[in-house]
Amino acid sequence: MTAYNPDQHPWVHPLLDVLLRVGLIAVLAVFCYGIFHPFLSLMLWSVILAVTLYPLQRKLRAKLGKDGRTATLIVLLVIGALAVPAWVIGDSLIDSAASGLKMVQGKDMQVPAPKPSVGEWPVVGPRVLAAWQDAYEHPDELKTKLGPKLKGAAVKALGMLGDVAAGLLLFLVAMPIAGIIMAFGEHSADSARRICSAFVGPARGPSMAALCTSTIRAVAQGVIGIAFIQAVLIGIAIVPMGIPGAGLLCLAILMLGIMQLPATILTIPIIIYVFATQGSSGINIVFAIYVFIAGLADNVLKPLLLGRGVAVPMPVVLIGAIGGMVTMGLLGLFIGPVALGVAWEVFWRWVDERAPETPAAAPAPTELPHAP
Repeated sequence: MTAYNPDQHPWVHPLLDVLLRVGLIAVLAVFCYGIFHPFLSLMLWSVILAVTLYPLQRKLRAKLGKDGRTATLIVLLVIGALAVPAWVIGDSLIDSAASGLKMVQGKDMQVPAPKPSVGEWPVVGPRVLAAWQDAYEHPDELKTKLGPKLKGAAVKALGMLGDVAAGLLLFLVAMPIAGIIMAFGEHSADSARRICSAFVGPARGPSMAALCTSTIRAVAQGVIGIAFIQAVLIGIAIVPMGIPGAGLLCLAILMLGIMQLPATILTIPIIIYVFATQGSSGINIVFAIYVFIAGLADNVLKPLLLGRGVAVPMPVVLIGAIGGMVTMGLLGLFIGPVALGVAWEVFWRWVDERAPETPAAAPAPTELPHAP
């Protein structure tokens, strides 16, 4: 057996050195990820909130003069502005969950008597009136048919309520951390540019950082912002009207807005329900007009808030937002468009750099060539 001769294999030692370094870096990365993983969602939300609110930080800093004081004021204003809608919707969600549990247990399974005017509805009026009258006269049969379905719906509703509470708690904890990031906004922006430059080079790093920032703000203002405003506008009308499950309806309208679906999917049935159960009084007519207009408010808000300052086409942003939310939940609503937007920009820059220049078209001959 011949002894190993390093002169014959000079690449072995450098290869072992590289493998050891890569292995140590991988072990360190996995170890650090395991430590940081419980705080990953919290820190991502904090960064998203800081990026979204930093323009307001710069405007107020010119008047207040100090970054720390300005960031503290913004945190208090945001928490205060969201406290009342969150409390109203949360209280309605708790009432809806309690009513659902009573219905599942059979303690509160009552169907109101139908009004004769229901039968005058076009096309479906007689069928709706007959089904409603049957449910009113035989509530026990309805309980037997809908009991298992109501039980499953109640479990899902309680799970949704828990998710909403957890999301609200996460938001409340992330907001002060976002304030700290905003207080060191210039240093944070410089760090983001340096990180992007380390990955894509110093020439492209600042533009990539700006792209990520503008995409996050576009999604926050143009998707979640519009959906939240619309849910609040509709919620302040349906909650005082005493509509059953008003909190769940507000949450459903918020999710429809995030998924870029029209809120009229729910506002029109709400209007029909109010007229069917409470009649066509003056208050109900005003309520119907207001709710219908509020359901169309996104058509006015989208041109004002969606896509301002984003270099990526808005279909790419919307596809990333919807796909990210489907795969990763609410956090994916931001991560999806940022990742897709960066990939879009990198791809087209690569295409522009690699594509050959289009040769100039030859001028058309003015005369036909003469035969020799």
